[in-house]
Amino acid sequence: MGKKRRRLSKKVRLDYQVAFDQFEKNQQEGIAPARPKGHQYPCPDCCGSGLLPSAAAPIKDTENYPNVAIIGGGIGGVALAVACLHRGIPFTLYERDPNFDARSQGYGLTLQQASKAIEGLGIFTLEEGVVSTRHLVHTTEGKVIGEWGVRKWVPTHAKTSSKRSNIHIARQSLRQVLLEQLGGHDKVRWGHQLTGFKESENGNIDLTFQVEGEIKNASADLIVGADGIRSSVRRLLIGEETAPLRYLGCIVILGICPLNALEGLTSPLLDAATVFQTANGNDRIYIMPYTSDSVMWQLSFPMPEEEAKTLHAQGPEAIKKEACRRTQWHDPIPQILAATQENRISGYPVYDRELLTSDILQKASQATLIGDAAHPMSPFKGQGANQAVLDALALAREISKGCRPLSQWRKAGIRESVLTAFESEMLERSASKVKDSAEAAQFLHSEIVLHEGDEPRGRCLKKKNL
Repeated sequence: MGKKRRRLSKKVRLDYQVAFDQFEKNQQEGIAPARPKGHQYPCPDCCGSGLLPSAAAPIKDTENYPNVAIIGGGIGGVALAVACLHRGIPFTLYERDPNFDARSQGYGLTLQQASKAIEGLGIFTLEEGVVSTRHLVHTTEGKVIGEWGVRKWVPTHAKTSSKRSNIHIARQSLRQVLLEQLGGHDKVRWGHQLTGFKESENGNIDLTFQVEGEIKNASADLIVGADGIRSSVRRLLIGEETAPLRYLGCIVILGICPLNALEGLTSPLLDAATVFQTANGNDRIYIMPYTSDSVMWQLSFPMPEEEAKTLHAQGPEAIKKEACRRTQWHDPIPQILAATQENRISGYPVYDRELLTSDILQKASQATLIGDAAHPMSPFKGQGANQAVLDALALAREISKGCRPLSQWRKAGIRESVLTAFESEMLERSASKVKDSAEAAQFLHSEIVLHEGDEPRGRCLKKKNL
């Protein structure tokens, strides 16, 4: 876990002993005093990562650990593979796409809680990451109605030195860094589309894949679905009827614009360290640094589901036209959208699912889900990739702890030894993120977003409800 416990003080130990002696004296009536534990602190040897450098790759421990089949080579799946690699947990990573660049893996993402968690994956620097230190909210006329970030409070602070700043990075860039930590692209079984899995007579899981038109078989002790919001593992495991896709009433349009395409345009908003959003109570655009020389924009607005599907199907040209029509607002928004090439634009209806409960997953003795396969959420709180990374690290750590030598996990079962504890923590941690993300899909397209205050719009809503 990357942490150590401090030794208990003499006073704490003596107080506990007195309380325990009194409990024994009273013939164990009432509740026994809890044994105190020392406070945890980051381990100085590993800098809190839980990892130590090694000149050679860890050796797979097939005797003590389960063989894990990871379905899905996105952020969550590759992160889980890396976390398993570090702990000697045998795994195979399957991805349905034929190669890394077969399709878009999303645009940019913001590492929040996961900016610390990726250190637990052996990644201590992100060369392509961009740090933001200022966040602004505007009306469509350009009036600032909210500002926060380190530059608001410490104007002379160096713009990339805040320890608590969010890190913005292209999704594919983070995925590439994770694959490098894994050992390269050839560590992934590309072109494997899962078609089914079932428990075999010997207690393993038999998996079937479609590979280049042929059916191929494999086996594992544990299958993990990391294959996104339309997860094949989830569908085969619990069916689509349980918590089906839920439309959140709006569409998102994404685009990436290089700054050199904005000829003659200068703006303090385009300094590679500022995030800004503009809204009118219905439509809302969010613009953040994508790389040091480009920005990513996210336009969203309410739209009936069928209309959103139709616009998505019409392709980038129609999507860009609609985006430009809706955003004739203050500079530099119209210029950014106009300069964005159509091949860097996409749009899609926004969905999530109702939260799963532990009892639903309990039925799966040797399978589980992580990331969007387990708890998909809207993109408006920037939590999807963050939670997937946290899921991956938590599951690998739970396997390492629950399947250690002498644990007899094969006799007890992988669910009792690992999955029940992992899923309980995952579902509890992600529940508020799913809820807040769904609420954001509503209030970011309402008058609430126009509230004047130097804080994120979600905090304004919570204060209003108090």
